[in-house]
Amino acid sequence: MRFSAAAVTALAAAPALVAAAKGTMGFSLGTKEPSGECKTQQDYEKDFDAISAASGAKTVRGYAAHDCDFAKNALPAAKAKGFQVILGIWPDVQESFDNDLNAIKGVASQYKDNIYAVTVGSETLYRGNFTGEELKDKISTVKKALPQGIKVGTADSWNKIADGTGDAIIGTADIILVNAFAFWQGASKEDATKVYLDDMYQAVAHIEKVAGGPDKIPEIWNGETGWPTAVGTDYEDAKGGLENAEYFYKHGFCTLLAYGFNAFYFEAFDEPWKPASIGDNGKAADETTWGAMTADRKPKHSLKC
Repeated sequence: MRFSAAAVTALAAAPALVAAAKGTMGFSLGTKEPSGECKTQQDYEKDFDAISAASGAKTVRGYAAHDCDFAKNALPAAKAKGFQVILGIWPDVQESFDNDLNAIKGVASQYKDNIYAVTVGSETLYRGNFTGEELKDKISTVKKALPQGIKVGTADSWNKIADGTGDAIIGTADIILVNAFAFWQGASKEDATKVYLDDMYQAVAHIEKVAGGPDKIPEIWNGETGWPTAVGTDYEDAKGGLENAEYFYKHGFCTLLAYGFNAFYFEAFDEPWKPASIGDNGKAADETTWGAMTADRKPKHSLKC
């Protein structure tokens, strides 16, 4: 189903309404085992079995096709388990751009049915790596290099879509993944769903305006959203913890899906190997417990919507 600003407005205003069909659920997927070692094809098959059993989802997204041979190992696993994968190209430097594109070119024909799309960049506009025009050029380069029929687009933060930073890609990108984290806006458990839906509304409304109407927009997904489950991983009024994460999953993520909108949850599994990152506030942020499941593939709560 295509996103429309009118539908998101109705969702925010009348959350008790029931949609005709649920959207497609997906999960972001890392390339490493808990030890930090690269995953094998067999590891991805176990990932896909766990995701399917716990949630019913059959779609995942990665970030860099060459990293740990993600495309080479995940796609045969996806074929074996009936999954589709969004492959990523990390374009921040020419070496990673070339490596990821070549990794996809090497498998694109053989696994075309299992490649849902390709994203060029993940929040490159948010980080200021590229202008909209520069990102447009990179998307165009990838589209020309891959077999016809493979959707190519990008993923970026909702505010960089809503404020016009990404206008140049509209009309070129086949698919846009809009990332929206109420947690990183410091929203409380009670306010998080409203913030999340409003973020999506602002981004989608702007895309519609630039494109010239809902019938002219590219395919849009919520590319990332989530909530950390470890107590103490707080950001302003947003409090980490299993109870709050489960609440957001059910009342935020599942609500968006219930209205027919496609969305990826960040992320499928905990990644204990990850180092702390430094946020915009200058403080270290723990990114090891954002999984809907533990590192050993056990659901933390019900993942069915």
